[in-house]
Amino acid sequence: MLDPQLAAWRERSGAALAAALPALDVEPRALHAAMRHAVLLGGKRMRPLLVHASGALFDADPVALDAPAVAIELIHAYSLVHDDLPAMDDDNLRRGQPTVHVAFDEATAILAGDALQSLAFAVLADAPVDADTRVELLRTLATAAGSTGMCGGQALDLGATGNGGTLTVAELEHLHRLKTGALIRAAVRMGASCGNAGSTDLARLDDYADALGLAFQVRDDILDVEGDSATLGKTAGKDAAQDKATFPALIGMQASRDRLAELNQAMADALAPFGERAGALRALGRLAVERDR
Repeated sequence: MLDPQLAAWRERSGAALAAALPALDVEPRALHAAMRHAVLLGGKRMRPLLVHASGALFDADPVALDAPAVAIELIHAYSLVHDDLPAMDDDNLRRGQPTVHVAFDEATAILAGDALQSLAFAVLADAPVDADTRVELLRTLATAAGSTGMCGGQALDLGATGNGGTLTVAELEHLHRLKTGALIRAAVRMGASCGNAGSTDLARLDDYADALGLAFQVRDDILDVEGDSATLGKTAGKDAAQDKATFPALIGMQASRDRLAELNQAMADALAPFGERAGALRALGRLAVERDR
């Protein structure tokens, strides 16, 4: 069960996402239905929660945080739509529901992902913050989503599929710092930027976010081995079937759990200077480490 504050932020983010997406009765209806299917059918909302938690650390206005929270979730949703496509991960299940290309069709899924990405930047461009902060938010998200961030990590992941055993642990961690970690780091940075955080605090939050993003992926790899599709909300066992590079495959389950514990401690160390004010970020770190889906 989520902490009450986290639950409130998740509800707020869900409402803001629903309001930002095109209505179902607006043409092209199939495209808009696919976009809403991709975004609104569940999900942990980890990235919007990180925006609100890091922003709250610096007393940022919750209204100012809504735009980056929505934008980062739209980017995340678009990445999942494209990741599930037959040319990429080729998956039929996401969040316990048919993936977008299964529920609609492949062409609509491609367009839905494209439109979600465009909408993210439109939302962010209208963020109710000063011009300098708005530009910084746009720069942070664009960099995190591009070839030196999420898309670059996805490219490395595709290159390793089918020969996962050839990667070193360092290469695998680099891959996931881009594929998963870049958006998590951006979420934390954008929230803190809305609260005018200084460079020292941003550096500490970068350390926290880097550990969190990697911990999230290590836990995901463990769950792919131990979980089942009904619990995970996506197809279990696909990493092994596709010979993907994963932490359990490279270093074993116990070493993966040990690495998760190290990352958990790294998060704690990074947040220590903030004291009790960082309680929400600590709770989100625990969710990443302890989650069962």
